Amino acid sequence: MAAALVRLLLLLALAADGPALTDAAKMKVVEEPNTFGLNNPFLPQTSRLQPKRDPSPVSGPAHLFRLSGKCFSLVESTYKYEFCPFHNVTQHEQTFRWNAYSGILGIWHEWEIANNTFSGMWMRDGDSCHSRSRQSKVELTCGKSNRLAHVSEPSTCVYALTFETPLVCHPHSLLVYPALPTALQQRWDQVEQDLADELITSQGHEKLLRALFQDAGYLKAPEESESAQEGGAQGQVFETLESCSKAHKELSKEIKRLQSVLTQHGIPYTKPAETSSSEHLGSKVPTDRTAEQLPGNPGLLGNTL
Repeated sequence: MAAALVRLLLLLALAADGPALTDAAKMKVVEEPNTFGLNNPFLPQTSRLQPKRDPSPVSGPAHLFRLSGKCFSLVESTYKYEFCPFHNVTQHEQTFRWNAYSGILGIWHEWEIANNTFSGMWMRDGDSCHSRSRQSKVELTCGKSNRLAHVSEPSTCVYALTFETPLVCHPHSLLVYPALPTALQQRWDQVEQDLADELITSQGHEKLLRALFQDAGYLKAPEESESAQEGGAQGQVFETLESCSKAHKELSKEIKRLQSVLTQHGIPYTKPAETSSSEHLGSKVPTDRTAEQLPGNPGLLGNTL
């Protein structure tokens, strides 16, 4: 009864003080929303990630396909790293900050191949980091169980992961040739035979193998801008002895024509060492009929003429 009287007196007092206090009495305290966009801690971590693209198709040694659809995590310091083979690599900050970071360190892109071996998995196109995207390289090593063993950041926005698995303990488990379909194995055999017969240079051999790996789905074709930049830095590359010999003859012919023009106009010139050396080599460039009889020199043929 006393409590009811107190409430009644309070309401009468508020009414007497005017509409301003009446409006104040009707105000409610609004609770701060518990959603923080992509970093909402009440959402599953995977729901906060926004990938830039879909992962590349599963490829490589067939015995590794069983890792697809699984994820392996490692907690270091205040971060949890998660590696999902053939999918992505993610990082999650393990703190109670309202804006704790969760992001993608790379999406499955392609294999790294060296010496006929799958030497690493490249995860690219991760979250933006300054003017580029984060990327990760995952090295597969032999281990007793499947586990993410180590994570580091050797350079800004580039991460290095070590994944241990018994699936790569066999010495041939990461060889590229056995993983190829029969048709591509036969194509590789022909490339090796052409190199042995000196029909292609070492640079041509490397280029043909890369195209083969791209057709197999192991590597991605480089962007046109990157190809142009690499081509400008490396110069022209000749894939066959015939194309190299033809280009050399055309270059020698053009040099002689320019020298003749200078002579006709009485303009003195000095032959550079490279010119005399090139002319000397020109008489020794093998023709198509003698190519198979002479030992090859891929290093010379691959140089810019």
